[in-house]
Amino acid sequence: MSDVIWLSEAQMRRIEPYFPLSYGVPRVDDRRVISGIAYVIKNGLRWRDAPVAYGLPKTI
Repeated sequence: MSDVIWLSEAQMRRIEPYFPLSYGVPRVDDRRVISGIAYVIKNGLRWRDAPVAYGLPKTI
């Protein structure tokens, strides 16, 4: 379960129009955040149990 999954470039391009616009605050890496969300949901984990590769649990 420790294998990290990443969305492909094609998958990111497909969902990118639905991301909110950034105003003032620099955005975090959308690919890392969305991949982290998919990993947590797929494996039925708590947010704080996600691998560190996806960033802080509050960011995911």
